[in-house]
Amino acid sequence: MPSSSVLWLFAIVAFAILVFATIMFLASRYKRCSSDQILVIYGRVGLNQSARCIHGGGAFVWPLIQDYAYMSLTPMTITIPLENALSLQNIRINVPSTFTVGVSTEPGIMNNAAERLLRINPRQIEEMAQEIIFGQLRLTVASLTIEQINQDRESFLESIRKNVEPELNKIGLFLINVNITDITDGSNYIESIGKKAAAEAINAAKVDVADQEKFGAIGEAAANRERNIRVAENMAESEKGQKKAEADRRVYVQQQDAEAVKGEKKATAEQRIFVQQQEAEAVKGEKQAEADQRVYVKQQEALAVGGENKSKADIAAADALLAQKEAEALQKGEVAKRQAEVEIQKAQYLAEQQRLNAEVIVRQEIEKRKVEIDAEALAEKFRREAKGQADAILAKYEAEAKGIKQVLEGKAAGYESLVKSCNGDAKSASTLLMIEKIEEIVSRQVEAIKNLKIDKITVWDSGSGSEKGGSSTANFLSSMIKSLPPLQEIATMAGVELPEYLGKMVDSKEVTEVKEPSKTAVKKDPAKDKPVNPA
Repeated sequence: MPSSSVLWLFAIVAFAILVFATIMFLASRYKRCSSDQILVIYGRVGLNQSARCIHGGGAFVWPLIQDYAYMSLTPMTITIPLENALSLQNIRINVPSTFTVGVSTEPGIMNNAAERLLRINPRQIEEMAQEIIFGQLRLTVASLTIEQINQDRESFLESIRKNVEPELNKIGLFLINVNITDITDGSNYIESIGKKAAAEAINAAKVDVADQEKFGAIGEAAANRERNIRVAENMAESEKGQKKAEADRRVYVQQQDAEAVKGEKKATAEQRIFVQQQEAEAVKGEKQAEADQRVYVKQQEALAVGGENKSKADIAAADALLAQKEAEALQKGEVAKRQAEVEIQKAQYLAEQQRLNAEVIVRQEIEKRKVEIDAEALAEKFRREAKGQADAILAKYEAEAKGIKQVLEGKAAGYESLVKSCNGDAKSASTLLMIEKIEEIVSRQVEAIKNLKIDKITVWDSGSGSEKGGSSTANFLSSMIKSLPPLQEIATMAGVELPEYLGKMVDSKEVTEVKEPSKTAVKKDPAKDKPVNPA
């Protein structure tokens, strides 16, 4: 039992550590993005998608397959000192301006910024944006006249925005603000336009002043006349109002006096009636109270007597019920005591049985675990032995292959040196190699017949001999010797021609012609069976 508790405790602690480690790992891989930044997650983020951009909030960044970086949304102020830009009228003007740009938070443009501006410092971004703005600003100036540029600044700024912003969006930026500081030209065209406009404005102002003075005098006279008329009318209206107000006041006072007298009479009559009603109600209430008091007293006396009798009966019944309850309680107590003793004995029996079962199960589990550990150790031993044998076999074959490779490389180097010593003549080199092997070939031929035991060879001969008069045994030996191929034939089969000082093959016909005269030159003595010289 204690070992099971320790195992359970260890399992719970391990599970808690695993959960805590998982939570910490997930917390470490959850990356948050502030409001002035863009979180760019790149790597394996989706099909046909190079990066995933998040503005605000956060996301999980999985290790090994993903990584992340931040892009700042801080606006950048770019000064554009545009000079000698050609307008639609072919007049060169200077348009110094200031542009405020920043990284866009729209999904498509934000992805462009992630692809083209990530890990680029702000100075490089400003230079890139400055080049784009220079070109588009020149294009905008070339499509407008000086009057349109100088007089209608709103349209000019809108044209700049339409031309510049789409190009900035291609690299992930958007245009926040455009500020044109001043517009000048080298030919003083704008200054001349200004002088003309100033003169026109001055003349128009003088005309406006004269017109306003005339309108002022006329208006003053009309205002004085209107004032006198309005004053007289207001005075008449005031008098009329005063008279009417006095008449209305007198009528209202009389009406209020009549209403007051009427109300006083009515209040006096209602007061008398109310007093008489209250006196009658008081007398009636006194009589009703006396009658109710008498009835209530009689009822209470009857209730008291009945209550006393009922209380006595209830006391007797309660005593009997108490005695019965005490007897039943005593009986139930004894029964419960006996049942408790039985349950205690059962519980002790079951506890002892479970303890014995637990000991047996634990012992069997220990034996089972020992068998498993022994089996795993034996399997690991077999695996390691097999791995060692496989490594030894592999090392052996690698060593043999290395030795064969070195032998072949040595032979190749020797053959190369041999061919070089023969001035590159491969045929001469092969002839030399064949000459080296002649001794070995002859040795092999000798080995083929040296172990033959002549006394063990039986030749069946009919006694007739050969056509040339030789015996079958002699023919057998000569045929056996002839069955060994000569050196020239072996070299020819190998594709090598031996030099003449090692011998030369002759035709069989020539051999026959040479042998025929020798028969006449050499004779045998019948007596001694030896060849003699006829001379």
